[in-house]
Amino acid sequence: MSGSTTLHVLFLCTHNSARSIMAEAMLNHWGTGRVRGYSAGSHPSGQIQSMALAVLDHWNIPTNNLRSKNWDEFAQPAAPAMDLVVTVCDQAAGEMCPIWPGGPLKAHWGVEEPGALAAGQPPEAALDLFMQVAIKLRRRIQRFLDLPLATLDARTLKQELDRIGHMDEQDDEGKSNHE
Repeated sequence: MSGSTTLHVLFLCTHNSARSIMAEAMLNHWGTGRVRGYSAGSHPSGQIQSMALAVLDHWNIPTNNLRSKNWDEFAQPAAPAMDLVVTVCDQAAGEMCPIWPGGPLKAHWGVEEPGALAAGQPPEAALDLFMQVAIKLRRRIQRFLDLPLATLDARTLKQELDRIGHMDEQDDEGKSNHE
């Protein structure tokens, strides 16, 4: 870990336009003081999907400082040292990542790409699909924030991150789409 009292977490996705952006915003909103979230993409689109912003707005999560960015930005010597790097899409998980300063722990929390799910859907149905993906991310982030982060050693934290990333999909059954 970086040794600071704040844990730095980088969420990665290929386009950095929805999932990783939502995860960054959620972690910063709910983890104030304990964690700092960032996001980036291997091939960033340069824009954030409007429905991802709509979901965050629905939960009153600030979006004013969000932007789509390249992961190379976080591999630079002047970048903040990351403690954790979490991929949220399968494609980014399989790509050759830069060498991250500080040797952070790595985990994979794959969730569906909401833009692909929503393609061709009417706006209300598309927004509901974005909301469902956001709810999965929110549950994982909340479980992460429920961990005693200050007392976990790296090995135990890695085990917990992997457990969170492999949460049984049955956890999602019967839950409201707009929790």
